[in-house]
Amino acid sequence: MLYWSLVFLVVALVAGVLGFGGISSTAGGIARVLFFVFLVLFAVSLITGRGFTA
Repeated sequence: MLYWSLVFLVVALVAGVLGFGGISSTAGGIARVLFFVFLVLFAVSLITGRGFTA
């Protein structure tokens, strides 16, 4: 998931440099959403993973 977030971030940066404002803002929004979903899933896995130590 973090990989896709970085891919959309790179697409947004390239589109912004080339002047495609609509594509840039859309790809940036998708990258932001994917990054926050990754952070939430990472935090949940940290919290739940600590209770299952052997």
